[in-house]
Amino acid sequence: MQSIRFLHTDMHTASMAQTVALIEQRLEARQFTQHVVVNVAKLVHMQTDTELADSVKSCDIVNIDGMGVVWGARCCGHQVPERVAGVDLFHQLLALSNRNAYPVYLLGATAEVVEKTAEMVQLQNPGIKIAGYHHGYFWDDEQAVVDAIRASGARLLFVAITSPKKENFINQWRDQLGVDFVMGVGGTFDVVAGKVRRAPLWMQNAGLEWFYRVMQEPGRMWQRYLHTNSQFAWLLLKEKFRR
Repeated sequence: MQSIRFLHTDMHTASMAQTVALIEQRLEARQFTQHVVVNVAKLVHMQTDTELADSVKSCDIVNIDGMGVVWGARCCGHQVPERVAGVDLFHQLLALSNRNAYPVYLLGATAEVVEKTAEMVQLQNPGIKIAGYHHGYFWDDEQAVVDAIRASGARLLFVAITSPKKENFINQWRDQLGVDFVMGVGGTFDVVAGKVRRAPLWMQNAGLEWFYRVMQEPGRMWQRYLHTNSQFAWLLLKEKFRR
C-alpha cells in the first residue's frame, strides 16, 4: 500500500476499495490491524500532542479522512486519489463482517446512543453478529471493559470516542483486546443512531462537512473549527514554502 509523508505524518493513499481489500486479507490471516483516519483537526493536534502522534504512528493503516487533508497533500505535490471517510469505511466493514460472520463490538458514545447504534447496525445488516457493546464513559475501570471485549469473541472493534482519547486507549490496550481489527470511528455512532445528521454528499465532496457540523452545533463547534482550520492553513503554508 502506497504512503506519503505529510506534516510529519506517514499516511496511506489507498482508495476505499483497496483499504477494504487489505483489511479483509489481514482478517483472513488473523493478522492484527490497528487502524486510524487522520483529518485536519487530528493533524493539527499531533504537532504538539506527542502521545497522540505516537498512537497514530503505531497504526498499521492510516487513511486520509477529510477533504482538507486531501487538498493540502495535493497542494504539496502528493498523489492522493480520494478520501477514505471513517463513517463510510465503518459501513463497508460491517457489510464485510456480515458476509464472513465476523462478530463485531461497538464501544463508545452514550449508553442510549450505542444501544440505538447496535439496533440500527442489526437492522441494516440482518444476520450480523454483534458480540457486544458498551458506552464510552468507562475511564474509572478501563481494564473491566477491555476484559469484556476480549471475552466477547469479537473479531472487529469500533471505538466511537473523541480524539485523542480513542487513539490513546486503542494504542495502550491493543495487545489485550483480543480482536483482529480495531478502528476509531469518532462521532459515527451519533450519525448511525440519528442523533446527528451527516452533511449532504455535495458538501462532503466540497470539503464542507465541518461547516455543516457548525450549523448543527454552533455553540460547541465554531471555536474548534476556527482554531484548527486556521492552524492547518498556517502549517500548510509553511510546508509549501519548505518544499
